[in-house]
Amino acid sequence: MKIILIAALAVVPLLAKDNGSANRLSEAATVFSEVMATPDKGIPQDLLAKAHCIVIVPGLKTAAFVVGGKYGKGYVSCRKHNGVGWSAPGTVRIEGGSVGFQIGGSETDLIMLVMNQGGVEKLLSDKFTLGAEGSVAAGPVGRTATAQTDAEMHAEILSWSRSQGLFAGVALEGATLRQDLDDNAALYGRKLQNRAILTTRLRVPAAARKLIALLDKSSARETASTSSGSGR
Repeated sequence: MKIILIAALAVVPLLAKDNGSANRLSEAATVFSEVMATPDKGIPQDLLAKAHCIVIVPGLKTAAFVVGGKYGKGYVSCRKHNGVGWSAPGTVRIEGGSVGFQIGGSETDLIMLVMNQGGVEKLLSDKFTLGAEGSVAAGPVGRTATAQTDAEMHAEILSWSRSQGLFAGVALEGATLRQDLDDNAALYGRKLQNRAILTTRLRVPAAARKLIALLDKSSARETASTSSGSGR
């Protein structure tokens, strides 16, 4: 009886981890859906179509910024090798850096687009520092914002944050982005490296299907080709 009780107690943390991953994936899907639902105030569609990878970190706590602890956890997905569709998600955590990107809310959602192969290689490493090892710039907002800035021509990563309904480009100089092997284990059953997840045809976990379906629907490569062709 005692052995059964000990075994049951040992399972509880694992279930909590699984539930935490599922809830966070659902929140990430909601953040992306809500941002893309308002084209005039969201991420420019053409930038999303050009992006190689996307990072979504939902619900960063303001208190964490203030004390300099962990900013939060989220997910990264990259284009498949053929350019059509998005990979199963890897897990990330963002830590340290400046508190300058706070907008004053109790929670902040963060989205980053990785715009070129150089940024992808940094993203696939164990960890890197934004600004120091990978150039990062505040992303433009709205349908016509892309035409008003050349940020996407120079920065490897573009970033945005949302707090209390306000969505705006944000600078993330000095923050560290790293893979989270423990969260990958909670999602996939083993401590997979993000490189292995993002560059192979790994099956999308059930909890991540909604997020990946939204990415596929919103930013297929065919959309990018059509947009480019119609603009010439």
